[in-house]
Amino acid sequence: MVAENVLVSIHPEIYRGNHPQRILIMFVDKTRIYIKSGKGGDGCVSFRREKYIPRGGPDGGSGGRGGDVYLEVSRQISTLLDFSYQPHYKARDGSPGSGNDRYGKDAEDLFIKVPQGTVVYRAGKDKSYEFVCDLKNIDDRILIAKGGRGGRGNATYKTQQSKAPRISERGEPGVELILDLELKLIADVGIAGCPNAGKSTLISRITSAHPKIADYPFTTTSPNLGAAFHKGKSFIVADIPGLIEGAHAGKGLGDEFLRHIERTKILIHLIDISGYGNKSAAENFLIINNELREYSPGLMKKPMVVVINKMDLTDADRNLEKFRKKFRSKKLDIFPISAVTGSGIESLLDRVIYILSHETQEVMEEGINVPAEPVKHYVYKPEFEIKKQEGMFVVEGKKIETIIAMTRFEQQESVQRLQNTFKKLGIDKMLKKHGIKEGDIVKIADYEFEWLQG
Repeated sequence: MVAENVLVSIHPEIYRGNHPQRILIMFVDKTRIYIKSGKGGDGCVSFRREKYIPRGGPDGGSGGRGGDVYLEVSRQISTLLDFSYQPHYKARDGSPGSGNDRYGKDAEDLFIKVPQGTVVYRAGKDKSYEFVCDLKNIDDRILIAKGGRGGRGNATYKTQQSKAPRISERGEPGVELILDLELKLIADVGIAGCPNAGKSTLISRITSAHPKIADYPFTTTSPNLGAAFHKGKSFIVADIPGLIEGAHAGKGLGDEFLRHIERTKILIHLIDISGYGNKSAAENFLIINNELREYSPGLMKKPMVVVINKMDLTDADRNLEKFRKKFRSKKLDIFPISAVTGSGIESLLDRVIYILSHETQEVMEEGINVPAEPVKHYVYKPEFEIKKQEGMFVVEGKKIETIIAMTRFEQQESVQRLQNTFKKLGIDKMLKKHGIKEGDIVKIADYEFEWLQG
């Protein structure tokens, strides 16, 4: 299984003895995993056999519960890389029951660690996607697949009418799911802008991060995170690969990584004062703002600090005055800086920590493009459906398929109990309404039965 987004950046060489080693750091923010909860343990058929104790009776114990599967946020994980190497996860099955009324041992639950900011979708058979949850807080945990219950042993079937039952159940099957995981980084400040605007230089100046820096566009091919400290305050900064016109629709790298600034509390719009792509700084400012708006309208509601970079270049002051004049009526929060020399950085960080300290949480969190919890509509659906396909009658339904999976067909009493269940659920009556005749085939799950007129 290959992750959908795998970006590789090559870090500088390190040396072990006299032999240089190159380290590959992979950032994965979108992948698919396959999980299965544990099957319940089988029930046991057993009778008490002890000397001097006649008619001991049934003592077959029930099976243990299969392991549940949980998704759990961990501080130690920052990427979905591990899932691209190991996409399959299965909880253990419950232990079977045994004689002397011994119940099977419940299986241990399986906890799958995911990074903070993981959004979970369930993939359907028809290529549909259903939003499951948004794991955005440390220590968030969700039960994603419940383990099957243990099958009952014959001791549980003892009644006044049946004192020596020779019947037991198989364990309930586990739940199988296909999940798509999507990572949205958690940061306080997000830096966006055109390619080569100086985002990597800025984040290396104000944090401990050391991204690759070069004088050509699209140097940054994966988001960078760094911790900044200023005047006793700390905050997390993220920069994303350069945006170009059409980024929201998949042009360039922006469409893949715009999601990573959705959770930020503040946006720093970094602008190269000399322009980019034969467009002026003002034109690029409008283009990037439009891309943010098209991707998620809520992004433009976040507090935005407009940072004019490369003020150490010739004609920078004249170009800055043109920019200010163009947007004078907008009352923009503008900070001219030079990420290379460090000029203006102090004032910028003062403004950032002021906004983080004073803006309301409600305003900061606007723009997170995560599906809302769907409204639940309670619609009556029958426990089973009957269809005629390829000359046979197909019975479908979660409950009846589970009963079939737990039935021991080698036990006559189990088969008789299954027939009684069919009658209680009304399957026999419904099949007659569909015109079933003697000798016709009825298919339920992977089993086929011949209809005999009673």
